[in-house]
Amino acid sequence: MENAKLIFQGKEYEFPTFMGTENEMAIDVKKLRDLTGAITYDPGYGNTGACKSSITYIDGEEGILRYRGYPIEELAGELRFSAAAYLMLFGKIPTEKEFTDWSKALTQNSFIHSSQVSFLDHYPATAHPMNILGSMVSSMSSFYLHDSEDEAHVSLNIQRLVGQVKTIAAFSYRKSVGLPYIYPRADHSYSANFLRMMFASPAEEYVVPKVMEDALDTLLILHMDHEQNCSTSTVRMVCSSMANIYASVSAGINALWGKLHGGANEAVLNMLTMIHQDNDDYMKYVNLAKDKNSNFRLMGFGHRVYKNFDPRAKLLKEMVDRVLEEMGIHDPLLDIAKNLEEVALKDEFFIQRKLYPNIDFYSGILYRALGIPTEMFTVLFAIGRMPGWIAHWLEMRQDPDLRIQRPRQIYMGPPLRHYEPDGTLM
Repeated sequence: MENAKLIFQGKEYEFPTFMGTENEMAIDVKKLRDLTGAITYDPGYGNTGACKSSITYIDGEEGILRYRGYPIEELAGELRFSAAAYLMLFGKIPTEKEFTDWSKALTQNSFIHSSQVSFLDHYPATAHPMNILGSMVSSMSSFYLHDSEDEAHVSLNIQRLVGQVKTIAAFSYRKSVGLPYIYPRADHSYSANFLRMMFASPAEEYVVPKVMEDALDTLLILHMDHEQNCSTSTVRMVCSSMANIYASVSAGINALWGKLHGGANEAVLNMLTMIHQDNDDYMKYVNLAKDKNSNFRLMGFGHRVYKNFDPRAKLLKEMVDRVLEEMGIHDPLLDIAKNLEEVALKDEFFIQRKLYPNIDFYSGILYRALGIPTEMFTVLFAIGRMPGWIAHWLEMRQDPDLRIQRPRQIYMGPPLRHYEPDGTLM
């Protein structure tokens, strides 16, 4: 590729360019400040490539999402979550033996240290499960060796994080409702174990419905990675300081907790509930969303990345229909959601603005159908995203260009001024 040329203050500069495997073009501006004395200004880093990655590919214009080169449509609904996690972490679909060994390792490492259980017991019942999850994961570095240079430590800590995150999540829920903890079973899949630990009664055996197990697998896979989003970028930034894997991932959990990131599906459910309580008058809210003088906006429509239909939303829509049909659930909120979707796909206001339903539009409905309480929605997001965060941590620590991340700024404060002491502050 040809070099890029910049004319600045009467001088011409050249910068190298390169192209990714999917023809994404980049201008390498590493030496911009050294050569010109200037920096780029890019709030939100929307035009800044902070790394080279081989994990996830997204084409927002075409509605494409691939993990390690595989289209998301060929993974969600076709693989168990633990198999997809293996792909995310190790770059290949596991063989039958690799899958069996990996699943066994996840189960063996899903039991929480007894001192951690005691730690969890001291949270108040009102503690938010995301707060518990973040601090519990951070505390794991106190219980386990985490030498990032020792591959045996790294491998075990990966298994512990992926295995224990669902156990911590289920325990936090059961604590909040005053139920005793249920431990995982070796003869259950990853998702079946989570649902059992959430909802099993100590008095009788709980059989996880197959459709619910499949639905949770699909949900977790669809949330597993999404390129350089806020929480993943946070994990990579913390990793750049050579922080251990637990500190890096817990930072990602806390970033995900923000309402502009992992809390969006909860906002969708709240919106649908509000419309339902207003006589299901969805057109009233469509018109409010189109009214430039109104502050109302339809949650779950549009995406910062996708300028087409979110491919994850298509898959979730099919899974929602399947769960509700097989479980015999009638949910008036889904009827509202379908009506809103139909309007958005036909109305020029939404078409021109490319406001298509995104993953959050359907994930809240599906969580609700699975019996997941609203405050656990973002926790489920974190469980699914765990392999993705770890994959980025692994990739970054092996990057030959690794350097501590340190964005620049444009100072806009007061110019130089001087303090003249008068003795009053002594």
